[in-house]
Amino acid sequence: MSKTSIPDRVKNRLWGKAAGRCQYEGCNEPLWMDSLTQWEFNAAYIAHIIADSPNGPRGHETLSEKLAKDISNLMLMCDKHHRLIDREDVEGHPVERLVDMKKKHELRVEMVTSIGEDRKSHVLFYGANIGEHSSPVHWERTTPAMLPQRYPAEKPAIELSIMNSPFRDHQELYWTMESENLRNQFLDKVKRRLELGDIQHLSVFALAPQPLLIELGRLLSDICPADVYQLHREPSDWKWQDDPEGFEYIVEKPEIIHKKVALNLSLSATIDNQRILNTLGDDVSIWNVTIPSPYNDYLKSSNQLRKIRKVFRELLNNIKLVHGHDNIIHVFPAVPVSVAIELGRVWMPKADLPLSLFDEKDGFHHAFTIGERIQLKEVVR
Repeated sequence: MSKTSIPDRVKNRLWGKAAGRCQYEGCNEPLWMDSLTQWEFNAAYIAHIIADSPNGPRGHETLSEKLAKDISNLMLMCDKHHRLIDREDVEGHPVERLVDMKKKHELRVEMVTSIGEDRKSHVLFYGANIGEHSSPVHWERTTPAMLPQRYPAEKPAIELSIMNSPFRDHQELYWTMESENLRNQFLDKVKRRLELGDIQHLSVFALAPQPLLIELGRLLSDICPADVYQLHREPSDWKWQDDPEGFEYIVEKPEIIHKKVALNLSLSATIDNQRILNTLGDDVSIWNVTIPSPYNDYLKSSNQLRKIRKVFRELLNNIKLVHGHDNIIHVFPAVPVSVAIELGRVWMPKADLPLSLFDEKDGFHHAFTIGERIQLKEVVR
């Protein structure tokens, strides 16, 4: 137990640096209230990294007295972690480990609180069942990816999902129910607020089959500024990583030009062109967008996402120029979540050809079409 009386001015500074939260790694518990009852009171303990007595936890002959009231040697902690570092597991909490905890916590607080008012963003979640798996998107896992460029404008997030949906993507009704729900929820929860000027920026986190993600992108469009995030496998989080050097997308044009046109997006996996021919027939021209070695975790940086937007914009223009204005593009996507959304965002309803979207489930099946402004007979086997 500490024998030192810490001056109020030091306590106040420590509370400020810790933002009133436990500084033990992974805790971050608010110390101004009881987490169960929500009753407000001071639940904080001030812990010494180097004990204020040479005989205390991590005590030192000279530094204990010298640093007894020094803020660099003090941490704000909850009761649980104060007892853990000073009684239950002293050996597991050497000075170096505690100093690192304090440094990281205070750096995070400083970084977050320095974000300007103009950097707020409304968080948008969308999830839909993929196969037998539901796709929930959680606040605690997603929003840290926004920092330090953005911070949440409000909590909870704007939720567009059908919660506990019984429909699965092998059912025909699934596409009707999910697409209609997505449009209605977007109209009710997002579009009206955009029109009122209540929403200035969106941060988008989604997990769903790719046709629905493209439709989400179409609804978002480029009218409202938005950051679209990607769930990575390694490490498993939503935070953008460093940009890979020398990365480029590959666009392959068809050798023979038919009236019917397909777009093969082989980025997170490779789609054999023959599978598209088996679905649409042999009289189809296939445009390919790929990378040297497609795999499901290739997308690491926001710059890679910006590049694919440019590729899509040029590609949609070129396909219309080559295949005519009275046509439709059959889209076969194997792409990351954020890429699917960005395809929908760059697509322009008045300028681009309609997109007939396919989903892979024991073979390719037509899901739905966006932009059906012309009457065409699709040949789908």
